[in-house]
Amino acid sequence: MYDAGDHMKFGLPMAFTASVLSWSILEYGDHLDKVDQLEEAQDSLKWITDFLVNAHPKDNVLYIQVGDPKADHECWNRPEDMTEKRPLTQVNTSAPGTEVAAETAAAMASASLVFKKSNPTYSDTLLKHAKQLFTFANENRGSYSESIPDVQKFYNSTGYGDELLWAAGWLYHATGDKTYLDFVIGDGQEFAEFGKPSWFSWDNKLAGAQVLLSRLTFFGGNKDNSVLQKYKKTAEAVMCGLLPKSPTATSSRTKNGMIFISEWNALQHPVASAFLAVVYSDYMLSSRTAKITCNGDSFKPADIRKFAVSQVEYVLGNNPMKMSFLVGYGDKYPKYVHHRGASIPADAKPSCSDGFKYFKSSDPNPNVATGALVGGPFLNGTYNDVRDNAMQGEPTTYNSALIVGLLSSLVTTSSVVESFTS
Repeated sequence: MYDAGDHMKFGLPMAFTASVLSWSILEYGDHLDKVDQLEEAQDSLKWITDFLVNAHPKDNVLYIQVGDPKADHECWNRPEDMTEKRPLTQVNTSAPGTEVAAETAAAMASASLVFKKSNPTYSDTLLKHAKQLFTFANENRGSYSESIPDVQKFYNSTGYGDELLWAAGWLYHATGDKTYLDFVIGDGQEFAEFGKPSWFSWDNKLAGAQVLLSRLTFFGGNKDNSVLQKYKKTAEAVMCGLLPKSPTATSSRTKNGMIFISEWNALQHPVASAFLAVVYSDYMLSSRTAKITCNGDSFKPADIRKFAVSQVEYVLGNNPMKMSFLVGYGDKYPKYVHHRGASIPADAKPSCSDGFKYFKSSDPNPNVATGALVGGPFLNGTYNDVRDNAMQGEPTTYNSALIVGLLSSLVTTSSVVESFTS
């Protein structure tokens, strides 16, 4: 499972991809089933978790990278034809990586719920790894960006507290073990940043953790827990920031209303925000919660859902370019996606350096990377569809997981399950 258009395996975004895909299946598996995509989603998830199981050979060892980024980026060939060395990078007690170990624990715990009924033995295996990894992450705190400075060039971490909360939340849902709840409402509060909305991404899971933990007050019989109420209130603050008519609405948008936080891979944030919005609005509907209040103004679940729909409509073509940023969808979509496998003909087997003739070619990609979500437009709405424009044109696995969740949530309006284990 490569992170994007190259041939690197980066553990932090890979595990986040699995966590989000698991969440999508758990909340909207019935929607995926209606469009015959549930089995595909489960197979894609297992492809990742199989790798993660093998990447965790000992309690306190986790392999978090395969490949040398510098050497890899000097090649442009198909993955089937790779010949360069593939060095491994690990975190351990001497070189800790709390965020990547905790994110992998979250991936394993959430995936264990996905496979609990269909493959209980595999589910148990995933849960065992999840517990071990959380213990490793929590008892050996330290950022992998400090332990392994080279990772800063690609997937630099801004902190690990969000991953610890995210992992503890998933482990509590998966096990019912109060130890994990005690972490969330106890020591984990130092990472909670109550009342401060944040953005959900491969680097920062805090908003996702707050929405996930709000489940415990919506459905879990914890309505009177004052700390869990703080998580829920912060999740509401996230929603208030997203709603365009809210008094606390973020100004970080394009003039057409798309959430815009970063030029690089711009679509990650609007799609992630929209996914959280639909999930939260469905929690409200299922729990018969009529409204949220944003500095005195009230908003219904339908208002939150409307925001999410506006973001996905932008992605699919209601934008200044009149272009779908989901490859293969619609009449106009990116044809020069920054992706090696898509750009090289199926019957060609170029060497590491020879493949750059396809990178430099003015012809559209011979293979359509159907379903890939590219990085997206600039703040002014423009998109330059050229192959060497990695900032806008490179698809990522975590973008794909997020758009799966968002699109599956909108297949139909229905209640979400009150428990992942029932």
